[in-house]
Amino acid sequence: MHIHVLSLFPDMFSGVFGSSILKKAQEKQAVSLAVTDFRAYSGNKHNQVDDYPYGGGAGMVLKPEPLFQAVEAITANSKKPRIILMCPQGERFTQAKAEELALEEELVFLCGHYEGYDERIREHLVTDEISIGDFVLTGGELGAMTVIDSVVRLLPGVLGNGESPVQDSFSTGLLEHPQYTRPADFRGLKVPDVLLSGNHANIEQWRREQSLYRTWSRRPDLLVNMDLSPAEQKLMTKWENVKNN
Repeated sequence: MHIHVLSLFPDMFSGVFGSSILKKAQEKQAVSLAVTDFRAYSGNKHNQVDDYPYGGGAGMVLKPEPLFQAVEAITANSKKPRIILMCPQGERFTQAKAEELALEEELVFLCGHYEGYDERIREHLVTDEISIGDFVLTGGELGAMTVIDSVVRLLPGVLGNGESPVQDSFSTGLLEHPQYTRPADFRGLKVPDVLLSGNHANIEQWRREQSLYRTWSRRPDLLVNMDLSPAEQKLMTKWENVKNN
């Protein structure tokens, strides 16, 4: 996969792209990452990429020319890359969206600043608009980093254990079960006996129940349309009765 980011502050990505899993993913040639300062496509001697909004109002708006020309330049030899606009008005980012984007060969992220984008960018240039939550940042860079990290870790061979992304929270529809490691007894705080039993069937059942309980107690909204077994529904009824008594 190739990922290209258009930003007014490319230095923000140096540490993130040069560390941890993203660095290893590039070393394994699972992904190539590039960042371009789209001021280079401003077309004016002052490198101005924003202007006052028509009709008046506070703030400045990103002009269409720099982003259109930057995207056209970096995708000249591409097929049909996904062009992603980081925007608080966009689709709420989810694990399902990360899994969808991980199937693409090329992604282009547009990171804006100021008051917003010229609407023609939204309507005629991008294929996706993504928000990482119901809040506003000073720019799209941090949001793009979040999405890129989430997508790249799903690429084949990036994580050491191929099962890791499959068992993540949200990948199964449930939050992930509790995890424990050595020592088995830390200051009197003990690892659940079932995890030390060696009985894999019992361990898997325990993990499923723990995932279900954690989701029920923390994110019940995730269970609304989930197909649960009669035994799992009975468990939730039991937890609900305990909670109400």
